[in-house]
Amino acid sequence: MNSEVTIANKPNKSEAVGKRRWKETAFRLFGRYGMLFILIALILVMSILSPTFFTSGNLLNIVRQMSIVGIVAIGVTMVIITTGIDLSSGSVIALVSVVVATFAHPDSYPLVVPIAVGLGIGLLTGVINGTIIAKGKIAPFIVTLGMMTGARGAALLFSDGRPIGNLSDSFKFIGQGAVFGIPLPIIIFALVGLVSYLLLTKTKFGKYVYAMGGNEQAARIAGIPVDRYKIMIYAYAGLLSSIAGIILTSRIASGQPTAGVMYELDAIAAAVIGGTSLSGGIGTIGGTIIGALIIGVMNNGLDLLNVSSYWQQILKGGIIVTAVFLDARKNRKS
Repeated sequence: MNSEVTIANKPNKSEAVGKRRWKETAFRLFGRYGMLFILIALILVMSILSPTFFTSGNLLNIVRQMSIVGIVAIGVTMVIITTGIDLSSGSVIALVSVVVATFAHPDSYPLVVPIAVGLGIGLLTGVINGTIIAKGKIAPFIVTLGMMTGARGAALLFSDGRPIGNLSDSFKFIGQGAVFGIPLPIIIFALVGLVSYLLLTKTKFGKYVYAMGGNEQAARIAGIPVDRYKIMIYAYAGLLSSIAGIILTSRIASGQPTAGVMYELDAIAAAVIGGTSLSGGIGTIGGTIIGALIIGVMNNGLDLLNVSSYWQQILKGGIIVTAVFLDARKNRKS
């Protein structure tokens, strides 16, 4: 009799084990590719709700619109991986915008001059942020908040609070041109993403970024020059902000002292939605790009559906809070 009970129970146990393994596999896959699944689902839903959404022109427009925020978000991702934050991105974009526009008038300077000046400004602001944070041991939130205010003020002072127009055709090509039918901002976005991916995954720089985010004190003990690499990380974030500023200026054909407002928050949102942990040590370039595309698809789809921009802001805020909540739960379990 006992043997019959044992035999009857064996299939139940194996079935339970099979279900548990299936659930574990499903959770693992969703944890790794969840945002990609959400992006695909969002595209499908928007395609059903709006017949004009899933067209080549509109899809290219989505990526082109998000390329600027996406470039900033890639730099912000590296900063957040080290448990830092950068609130100055939008203001750096504005400062770069007005200065670059001054050097981009027709028949004034070669194209390389405004580009070099813009990149230099972004690099300098990043170095200043990183140096004060690393050497002064001041919280990144405070330092970058100060840079956010200072850079915005400098942009308004430099331009006297007015837009700077009359840009050369060669400069406007950066944001408005296309190569083989692909808008140039998308190509630049892809190149920035590729270079950043290789930096994070194939170089010593990337290994140190993750090590610093995992445990900064342990990284110091292991001999990693934390302060030097922290400056480099913020400098790279500033450089990417300047690239975004150059593209934006070229696209709107004027230097705007009010450019880049809220871009830093959109960049942080893209990074967090893409799986970058605010606790540090976790984050990928691919995830951030997907996060930026999720925001872009949502904004574009809701615009096509004539949903109020106020509701869009509320929805975006809810998505960010949900992403942070899920990240916090995951960190508590680990």
